[in-house]
Parts: sequence; C-alpha cells; structure tokens
Amino acid sequence: MPEGMMQKDKGFNLTFENDGVYLTVYKPLDFFNRVNENDILNIIRKKKIQNYNANIIADAVSKSTGEPVKIAEAQEEQSVNSTVEAIVSQDKMSAFIILSPPEANGIPPSLEAIVQALYSKGVVWGMNESKIRELVANPVYNIQIQVAEGVPAINGKNGEVKYIFDIKKDRTPTILEDGTVNYKEMNLVESVTKGQKLAELIPPVAGRPGKNLVGAELKAIDGKNARIPRGRNVVLSDDGCELYSTIDGQLMYVDGKINVFTTYEVMANVDNSTGNIKFIGNVVIRGNVLSGFEIEAGGNIEVNGVAEAAILKAGGDIILKRGMHGNGKGILVAGNDIVSKYIESANVEARNDIKCEAIMHCDIKCGNKLELGGKKGLLVGGTVRVGKLVELKYLGSQMSTATVLEVGIDPNLRERLKFLKVEIPVIEESLFKANQAITLLNKLKQTGELSMEKREILAKSTRTRFVYESKLQEYKKEIVKIEEMLQQGANGRIRVTGSVFPGVRVAIGKSMMYIKQEAQYCTLYSDGADIRFGPL
Repeated sequence: MPEGMMQKDKGFNLTFENDGVYLTVYKPLDFFNRVNENDILNIIRKKKIQNYNANIIADAVSKSTGEPVKIAEAQEEQSVNSTVEAIVSQDKMSAFIILSPPEANGIPPSLEAIVQALYSKGVVWGMNESKIRELVANPVYNIQIQVAEGVPAINGKNGEVKYIFDIKKDRTPTILEDGTVNYKEMNLVESVTKGQKLAELIPPVAGRPGKNLVGAELKAIDGKNARIPRGRNVVLSDDGCELYSTIDGQLMYVDGKINVFTTYEVMANVDNSTGNIKFIGNVVIRGNVLSGFEIEAGGNIEVNGVAEAAILKAGGDIILKRGMHGNGKGILVAGNDIVSKYIESANVEARNDIKCEAIMHCDIKCGNKLELGGKKGLLVGGTVRVGKLVELKYLGSQMSTATVLEVGIDPNLRERLKFLKVEIPVIEESLFKANQAITLLNKLKQTGELSMEKREILAKSTRTRFVYESKLQEYKKEIVKIEEMLQQGANGRIRVTGSVFPGVRVAIGKSMMYIKQEAQYCTLYSDGADIRFGPL
C-alpha cells in the first residue's frame, strides 16, 4: 500500500501502511506552533479514512512524541484533487488564489479551475494570464498569490498659477569689506507699472478613469481650475486667465494674494504727533518709534531709526536699520522676514527668516533661518526657537549667560530611509538569483531532466520570488512616502563661525545637550540621540 500524504510542515504525518493507517505528531517548536487536533481530523475526513480511533488521535496530539501510532486498520488511500480558493479584496482591485496540493495521484490545478474559481467570485477583468499559466506549470501550494489586478483611476492635476515675479524674493543685506552690514540697500521693492501682467493661469489636466475586477468603471476626478489670488489694485483679464496691475506701486504677496500697494511714509518719529499707525500697505518711518506706540501694516514696515519698547506687526517684512531696544516690552511680528541692526530685550516672531548683527535677551520664534552676521554676529541670553538653520559668530558669552537655542526636526525618518535604501539592493540581488534558478530549472523541465528534488527547488524558488517581489514593492512605496515627508523639513543645523560658550543649552530635534566647554568654528547637528560638533 502506498505511503500517504505528508503533513510534516503542519507538525504531523499521516501515512498508509500495509498493516494500518499511522499518525505521527511532532514535538512543537513552541506553544504557538502546537498541532491542532481539528487540523488532523479535517485531513482524515478529507481522505475518507474509515473507522479511525479518535481517542488515539487525541492522545497522540497531547503527547507529541514524534513516534507513529496506528489510528485505523489498513485501507486504500483515497486520492484528493487540488482545490482553488479565490479571494477578492474589499475594494475589488486585487484577487488572490490559494492552491491546495493534490494527494495520492489526485489531479493538479488547471487553468480552467483557477479561472472558474475567479469567475465564481465575480472576477471578469484584470486576470494575469501569464502568472496563472506559470502557477499551473509550477504550482505553489498553501500560499496566497495575487493573480488579478484592477487599474486604479488616476485623478487629474489641478490648474496652477504662474507668477511673473518672485514671491520669495531674497532679502539679504549688503555686507561691506569692513564687515559691517549696509541695511540701506536691501533691494526689497518690487516696482510695477499700471497695466503690467503679474500672473497667469496654467489649465488643469483631466483625470483618467480606471476599472476594477468585476468590470466596473472607476471614475477619476478631473483637475480643478486654479484661481488667481487677487488682492488690491489688480484686475483680471476678460477670460480670467491673467492678472494685471491697475496702478503704479509696490508689488506684494501677502496672505496668499497678489497686491499692489502704495506706501505710507512718516517723515519723523512715531510719537504723540502721529499716534498708532494701522495701514494696509507698506509703512516707512524716517525717524524712531518711541516706547508704547504700535504700528500694524499689511505689507512691510521699515524704520530708519530705533524702535524702542514698541509693538510692530507686519504682514510682510520688518526692517529696523538701527535696531530695537525693547526693554522687555518690545514686540516684533512679521509674516515674512525680520532684518535689524540689533534686537535687545524683546519678543520676536518671524514666519520666515531673521537677519541681524546681535540678539540679546530675547524670546525668538523663527520659522526658517536665523542669520547673525556683521561684526558681532552674537546671540546671548533668552530663548530662541528656529525651524531649520542658525548661522552666527558667537553663541552665549564668556560670562556663561544662560541661553537656550532649539532648532530642527525629528531625524528618525532619515534612519528608516537609510535602512530601506540598503535593503532594496539586497532584495533585488536575491530576486535576480531566484529568477536565474527558475529559468535554469524550467529548461531542465522542458528536456525531461528535472528530478523530484529539483522540482521541489523550482517550487521553492517560485515561492521565494513572489515573496521578494511583494517586499520590494512594499519597500519602494515606503521610500516614496518617507521622502515626501522629509521634503517638508530638514535636519536642524547650528553653524558657529566664532565660539559657542558654556551656559548654552542646545536642542536639535529630540536631542539636547548643555555646552560644558567653549568650542570654535563648528557645526552642531543631531546624530541619533546625541548632538555632535562637526566642521563648518
């Protein structure tokens, strides 16, 4: 009587001998890999074994000795054909099959059986015929394998606004040969004339529909028309596709809208003679801003003199050519950049960059970059939080003045990205080797030289290839996702062209350290959980 089905991979063997049917239950590797008695009974019923002893089966499972025990008298083994189980994803975009192996000269899986199983689940479109034929030629059993895939709908691309000017114009002051900074020549004004074109629309792109496995069309979303963000003193063309200035003036991109502003100018100090100032455009102060007064501008604020303990709020930039002495009450809030000779004892917030020669004892919030240059390049005292980058000469002081500087983002995503980029070539190499083995073994099969041992290698190689293909696709998708996330920010950096002194507490991302001894000409950066000193 022939030997029956082998189930060693499930933890047990079921064999048909001349004197009876025997069951061998192997000792499990751990608790989670114990043999389930119901699995054995299902195989027994499938094989139609007659008059088996359930008590002996239960005892064999309980003891798991690895020794064969007789569970029924001798009988012919019944052949069992291969079966096909089809599984369709909830979104009806992917279909999988699980093949069961034939037993005792049972019929192997056929193309017709696989297709019929898919039809029974409603799959009428998107079958991968070449993969199905390959599985028929080299069956892979008891593993879920994708054999059909729908075509997803691809949404269109929204229209865009093309600006005829630079909405992120550089506001870097001129540094003279002696190291001083010329705050008079900032080149900040973008002048336009009446009738000048400022922006135009790029039309949207239509979407491309898809199709799921049951043959239903998947609608795509067409790109939407963009809208030119129209502010003050501008007009749209008749077709709404172009924007023009209606006056001569200064072009400003404020609160996401294109505006042309005229400028409000004060020829002397902001004091009792002027009162507080609130203006939709730019404000230019030729004198000083005295303590207790407020200036609020929709555009830029420019002060030729000194700002005392005053409040200045601008939708665009704030430029203080002689600096600010806030006396603990001064406030600067800018929707873009702040440029100043110095800032002392003030609360300061800039959505973009701050450029200055010295900042002393301030509470600073800077969305992008803090640049301290000129002769001093000094940051001392207070608490400073910066989004991405700090460049300065001196951080802290020789008197160990308490200074807190926080900068940067969480670096963990970069570590994951590094791992994935190392793993992908390894997987691709393994996949290449698996494909080589499959090609060679298929040639042997065609010439009839494929032994039973090599058939098992062919099946194993095919199974391995499917696993590697799945993992490779998963890793590549993850890399795209991480890179998109990392594009939103960068690792924090602190570049010191002079000295950083004790008394300073530095935080970069989730890393933090206290400066214990003076360091010079270095870059501070986050390295895992630590902050390290590197070259400039």
